[in-house]
Amino acid sequence: MRIIAGEAKSLPLKTLPGSETRPTTDRIKETLFNMIHPYLTGCRFLDLFAGSGSIGLEALSRGAKEAVFVERNKKAAAVIRENMEFTKLASGGRLYCMDVFAALRELEHQEQEPFDIVFMDPPYHQLLEKQVMEALLTSHLIAEHTLLIAEASRETDFSYLEDLGYELEKIKLYKTNVHTFIRKRA
Repeated sequence: MRIIAGEAKSLPLKTLPGSETRPTTDRIKETLFNMIHPYLTGCRFLDLFAGSGSIGLEALSRGAKEAVFVERNKKAAAVIRENMEFTKLASGGRLYCMDVFAALRELEHQEQEPFDIVFMDPPYHQLLEKQVMEALLTSHLIAEHTLLIAEASRETDFSYLEDLGYELEKIKLYKTNVHTFIRKRA
């Protein structure tokens, strides 16, 4: 796994050995970033369930102003820290080694402006995407312009979005997973 483009292009990234995290493949990451490229320059990026940090680091490398990483696994958080330092992108990043919902509560008290992009790649089949959407709905961490992206298994049901107050903007299907692009309804 590596940074695909931008300031840290081609630099390799460490990943956590074993199956505790599911790193997004370079090919899927490249497709994702080709789709969100117009929104990256100067954006504030929130990477939930960050794993190795490759998505947030790619955002920083491609021009995001700031990336906030949330990962509760201490070993994975250490890998994110190493990757931030190795890529020399640490100055634009902040890492929270805690549960995503605790981090959202903490960020709610710290942040004054909404994030421009929120990316989440939670463990599959646990409905964590829905819980995050519920937590963010009344939060000032997102606004109508915020693009929310959920990486999930192809079987994940997002039919609840409209009832919660979100709009499904686009779905990108891959062999085993999907990127779902969502915005808060006006």
